[in-house]
Amino acid sequence: MKIAIVGVSGAVGQEFLSILENHPMPIEELRLFGSKRSAGSTYRFRGEDIVVRELQHNDDFKDIDVALTSAGGSTSLEYAETITKHGAFMIDNSSAFRMDEDVPLVVPEVNGEDAFNAPRRIIANPNCTTIQMVVALNVIEQLSHIERVHVATYQSASGAGATAMQEFEEQHRALVEGREPKVEKFAYQLAYNLIPHIDVFQDNDYTKEEMKMFYETRKIMHSDIHTSATCVRVPVMRAHSEAIWVETEEPLSIEVVREAFAKAKGIVLIDEPAAKRYPMPLFAQGTDPVYVGRIRKDLGSERGITFWCVADQIRKGAALNAIQILELLVANK
Repeated sequence: MKIAIVGVSGAVGQEFLSILENHPMPIEELRLFGSKRSAGSTYRFRGEDIVVRELQHNDDFKDIDVALTSAGGSTSLEYAETITKHGAFMIDNSSAFRMDEDVPLVVPEVNGEDAFNAPRRIIANPNCTTIQMVVALNVIEQLSHIERVHVATYQSASGAGATAMQEFEEQHRALVEGREPKVEKFAYQLAYNLIPHIDVFQDNDYTKEEMKMFYETRKIMHSDIHTSATCVRVPVMRAHSEAIWVETEEPLSIEVVREAFAKAKGIVLIDEPAAKRYPMPLFAQGTDPVYVGRIRKDLGSERGITFWCVADQIRKGAALNAIQILELLVANK
């Protein structure tokens, strides 16, 4: 396989490199692309120094099998044809193509087969909050159809990118040293605070991030499921958490749901409340699974189940999911 990474200097691009470094997949060639500013910089990969090329409208993708792109929606829209015109698949981490009817939106544990129906040779990687949620929801969907979901997300600084992570760290340092913290990437100071606002507000007063969870969940799960989300930025460096309430067509016992989570691919069950064992971002960061715990009956609904879900936003919520899509393409080659 000849692989390209577009946007290699960003948080997700760096995670692509990290995951592929020790991946068993044989890679004949890896090409790295970035902006004019990052072009010429060098990254070490499997014992070789690779120089970053400037992303341009040329034939640099001519022999590439798959391009992993994470350089923002506008870049993806501009360069999609350049990347795919010679036959490369583009696995895109931006929101640019997610809701296009002829672009599959894929979470391998849920709808991996959709990756093989990509007429434009573009496969979209879903939003980070949607990915971890549908991995968990799909387990319950196999037991009884889910009619509606309510979710409150607790999203870490990593969801806003590498510069946001740096700003969050610097805010803590400034406050400890008695200085005024810098606020540029977030609407307000994130250190010692919660911000119930991620992405821009829509006409219905939900944010774009919250509406992504509504539309993307339906597309991935091929379902009429209704999702109502409140997305909150929290003072955590890495890994997103979600409190999820689901209502199914048929009532489900906690024992059946817990057993299904325990057996599910891509999920680690940590659900021992008496022993104070439950998923937390502190221990999820840098790991691959979606963690589920705090499973219980919803006291507000006879057909309701509620649970807690945690996953590393940069790995399963972005880079890892894209590479799992890549694995599907390799297996089908």
